[in-house]
Amino acid sequence: MKFKSGFVAIIGRPNVGKSTLMNQVIGQKIAIMSDKPQTTRNKIHGVYTTNDSQIVFLDTPGIHKRQSKLGDYMNQTAMSTLGEVEAVLFLVDAAEGMGGGDRYIAEHLNGLKTPVILVLNKIDKIEPEALLPLMAEYQKLHDFAQIVPISAKFGNNVNTLLEQIAKYLPEGPQYYPADQITDHPEQFVCAELIREKILQLTREEVPHSIAVAIEDMSVEPNGIVHISAVIFVERDSQKGIIIGKQGALLKEVGRRARTDIENLLGSKIFLELWVKVKKDWRNQDRVLRDLGFHKDL
Repeated sequence: MKFKSGFVAIIGRPNVGKSTLMNQVIGQKIAIMSDKPQTTRNKIHGVYTTNDSQIVFLDTPGIHKRQSKLGDYMNQTAMSTLGEVEAVLFLVDAAEGMGGGDRYIAEHLNGLKTPVILVLNKIDKIEPEALLPLMAEYQKLHDFAQIVPISAKFGNNVNTLLEQIAKYLPEGPQYYPADQITDHPEQFVCAELIREKILQLTREEVPHSIAVAIEDMSVEPNGIVHISAVIFVERDSQKGIIIGKQGALLKEVGRRARTDIENLLGSKIFLELWVKVKKDWRNQDRVLRDLGFHKDL
């Protein structure tokens, strides 16, 4: 049997479970998860390899109504993937049902030559008899190549989804070593894991105003990895929120992030966190480039 490989984009409105799906497929956390929408800001490449195929997943930012230059970047990033891939997974939230955001995305899919697989996620939250009417409703939006209901959180039917994706892969090379699960540098994933913990612990006025940059990452003689990271916010009041009373919230961010980063790196780490104010950074092209939102701007 000849080896098959290709790239697959995961698109959908915010908070439908795109990162959860990719982490479930890869078997390790490489994309951050939060109950707050618009968590993913960059295309995250996850690599899934079997004996006869390799799928490179692009987990894109959730497509949403823009509110800043960062929002523009996120939408452009998500939509730009559609012409780069062998297949598109259009992920929707079965529990919430069809929304205006789904219709907006479907409009951009019409005329697309790339096969689109509709993935109905969170089926664990709906009654089985509600599934067929929901599928019929979504079929009116686009001529989908396949419709696959899943639960990304619990892994239900995810193997079936992978089998369907494989049908659309051409014969091709193995782009990455079999044991590689992402093409992002470790610094990027570490920064994202820190940002995830802030999203989990802070109130609504903070999440989309933060960015994390790894300033130093080095291995000490005793084998401990030393990581120094800066958390950027837009206002002095947000800095106080992230630090917390007597530094309590920042310490908890560090404690939670350290656990995930140690699992990622397979070694003990020493994590230093700093909080700095960059006013209105989401609307400054230079700052966005410095933080990794680079050439697409």
